Amino acid sequence: MAEAHSKVATVDPVWQRVREEALAALRQEPALGGLIHSSLLHHTSLDRALAYGFAQKLASSDMGEQVLREIADLAYAQDPELGQAARSDMMAVYDRDPACHRFIEPILFFKGFHAIQAYRIGHWLWTHGRKDMAYFVQMRVSEVFSVDIHPAARIGKGIMIDHAHSIVIGETAVVGDNVSMLHSVTLGGTGKEDGDRHPKIGNGVLIGAGAKVLGNINVGYCSRIAAGSVVLHDVPHNTTVAGVPAKVIGEAGCSQPSITMDQLISGEI
Repeated sequence: MAEAHSKVATVDPVWQRVREEALAALRQEPALGGLIHSSLLHHTSLDRALAYGFAQKLASSDMGEQVLREIADLAYAQDPELGQAARSDMMAVYDRDPACHRFIEPILFFKGFHAIQAYRIGHWLWTHGRKDMAYFVQMRVSEVFSVDIHPAARIGKGIMIDHAHSIVIGETAVVGDNVSMLHSVTLGGTGKEDGDRHPKIGNGVLIGAGAKVLGNINVGYCSRIAAGSVVLHDVPHNTTVAGVPAKVIGEAGCSQPSITMDQLISGEI
């Protein structure tokens, strides 16, 4: 009975589906065989595949792929929450991005997904006292993906960063669970002040393209920040803010804006 329970416990339906989709993609596009095999089918688990992707994409002449692979494998082995967060992020992309139709697409093609997984390993390094290596990961993620997330920032699960170009998240920023943001979002400070100086984003928030959220302010859960807005003050829960500077223009319009991804604003600002 114990043996049967152990076998059931080791089943990973997410990884099983990824492999099935990979085999189907291979049949449809044999020219991608090298990519699909090396990125997915050669690995025994999703965590191992993600570790490979991390190392392969961030390796440079200064830091070899083998060293980065060992770091990533160690991180996933010592902290199971990294793999759990990756699965939540993958589901977030699949559920919220209309351009995503299969689980394999974020792993193979979407730099927002890769950037957030690389940040998570950098954050693991930071919290384990390996700050210089964490800074190296931050630098390479910025160079490769145009996403600059300080490794000390705290980011929850179920994160979807669509397009993911020119994202900046500062050192003391906190991002809750199930947050969606589009390209060119900044969670930054307002000057040279030290200490706690970056935004705190609640669960379920939707941040539109080009929005700038600046300073040690709180954005309430399930709120919407309209594209191009500059947010300088606290945002109440379940509201929509827009403008420069941003002002409250109404309710969020739904209970889960980060999931519905509705960015339309009715009425006048």
